[in-house]
Amino acid sequence: MTAEAGSAVAEFVMVVSLLTVLTLSVMQLALALHIRNTVQDAAAEGARFAALADSGPAEGAERTRDLITTALGPSYARHVEAGYGVFAGHRSAEVRVVAPLPLLGLIGPDRGLEVVGRAAVESPG
Repeated sequence: MTAEAGSAVAEFVMVVSLLTVLTLSVMQLALALHIRNTVQDAAAEGARFAALADSGPAEGAERTRDLITTALGPSYARHVEAGYGVFAGHRSAEVRVVAPLPLLGLIGPDRGLEVVGRAAVESPG
């Protein structure tokens, strides 16, 4: 027998473990980006809704909560704030969402992700 006898099994186990960790890491990154993009889109849609001439920040925040709850669940829609501000010299509606950031599956810090959606306020007339 040579010194390399049985090394194929050990090599296989090490390579498979490494590839499994790599695959799970990529899947976790994809999940975190999906949640971030979904929350960002809901915040932008809520800001557009709040910027309408016959609407306000409360309606924009409610629209954002509805979209996030439908797409991700109520735990991601707990911290939604809306108001008016100035962005690039123009009056704008702003919706700010603070949500959990998934680090291990869906488990992560409660306020780890913060996004802001903005839209130019529509003026009547």
